[in-house]
Amino acid sequence: MELGKKIRQLRFKAGLTQEQLAEKLGIGAQAVSKWENSVAMPDITTLPLLAETFGVSIDDLFDLTSEQRLNRIENSLDITEELPQDLFREYEDFLKTQLDDGQNGQRATSLIAYLYWHRMNSCAAQAARYAKDAIRKAPGVKDCQWVLNRAEGHAVWDWNIANHTKAVEFWRGIVEDNPEVRLPYLYLLDNLIADHRADEAEACLDRVAGLPDARPVMVQVYRAHIALARFDAETADRIMEDLTAAHPEDPVCLFEAAQYYAKKGEYRKAVALYEQSYEKSARRPRFTDELTAIADIYEIMGEYRKAAETYDRIIDLLKNEWGFTEDTDLRQAEKEKARLLAKA
Repeated sequence: MELGKKIRQLRFKAGLTQEQLAEKLGIGAQAVSKWENSVAMPDITTLPLLAETFGVSIDDLFDLTSEQRLNRIENSLDITEELPQDLFREYEDFLKTQLDDGQNGQRATSLIAYLYWHRMNSCAAQAARYAKDAIRKAPGVKDCQWVLNRAEGHAVWDWNIANHTKAVEFWRGIVEDNPEVRLPYLYLLDNLIADHRADEAEACLDRVAGLPDARPVMVQVYRAHIALARFDAETADRIMEDLTAAHPEDPVCLFEAAQYYAKKGEYRKAVALYEQSYEKSARRPRFTDELTAIADIYEIMGEYRKAAETYDRIIDLLKNEWGFTEDTDLRQAEKEKARLLAKA
């Protein structure tokens, strides 16, 4: 349905004349007439008040399909740092109506998880800000440190808090229910290795290696990390060296090798491999993963100007390969560059 016809329908439903609607919107009655006759369109700034007057969402004004509304929600979450409360509730209410829909249920479930994560992430940034202020004011007082830990994922000393047992049990259940699906095995492996549960990880990897879609390079990468979980760096290094020698042009192999050496603190070697992975990637547009890792390493090493210069490359990538202009990722990259230059 055209917007003009939709406005007329909603106006009739609300029992309003054109003059009464115009008065509520603070405009002339002639403008409403033009909308309803498709001679003109409402200004975008009028849409929120128009939706509020009729007690509907902005999406309802346009009669968007469910798929279009899902697309709008996903795009909004991708580019917006913080959703206004009314928009959050609008998205939440709509997604809940779609959870059991045969066609859109899975995507709606994924998006409502994304919606809550988005809210959690924006709240976590505020929690971290105020926790840091509290710590600066009283650094010797044990008070907000746990808030900062939860908000930013800081390291935790206590094993009973830091271990990944709940994650292991969740992914183990998913694996047992879906033994032919490869992806859950990898998340199970990640959490087992993080807790140095090497024997269980090795048994899990053997099952992965037997799957039809197993990736031989990644099987060897995990074997190296399992060796590290056993504190056998010599074996782990040998696996990674043999792997990169066998696949010198494979950007995935180079990226995983870079991650391996970064985790070991061998930063120069990691930077070189990240650079090779980035240069050899045939994908366009490329992801920022390698460059972000390089910037982090330079910051760790105190080479702040090199880190800032790497963010110049990230900004260039976002603008010229992704076509970003005002997106959240671009603004964040510019903030990081400014922060690093200030430290330099």
